Amino acid sequence: MGELEDAVMTRVWKWNRPVTVREVLEDLQQERSIAYTTVMTVLDNLHQKGWVRREAEGRAYRYEAVSTRAAYAAALMNDAWSQSDNPAAALVAFFGMMSEEQRQALRDAIRIVQGPETPGPNPGSVPEADGR
Repeated sequence: MGELEDAVMTRVWKWNRPVTVREVLEDLQQERSIAYTTVMTVLDNLHQKGWVRREAEGRAYRYEAVSTRAAYAAALMNDAWSQSDNPAAALVAFFGMMSEEQRQALRDAIRIVQGPETPGPNPGSVPEADGR
């Protein structure tokens, strides 16, 4: 995703509702000079790439994100990782760049993905003769 596409998607994700070209344009114009047709083209490109869906409303469209920003970030990380000829080394280097807060978020995410641990037998317990 290019810089302008990212700027547009940031607004679509932030507002978390179907948006018009005009709404995105007005918000972007607070930061830069940009034409209506440019924003319209960017949203059309994002639609063709599958990042937004659109629904006709009169003579215009309303655009809505297909996935979350978190899913987009995860896809970027997965793409970068899969392009490495040594994924383990890439992960070690990536973890080395993380702050402690980011490492804790990663540990939390791993716990969520792995699910709750199933309790095993108590190491100090001896089963009764009838198997209980």
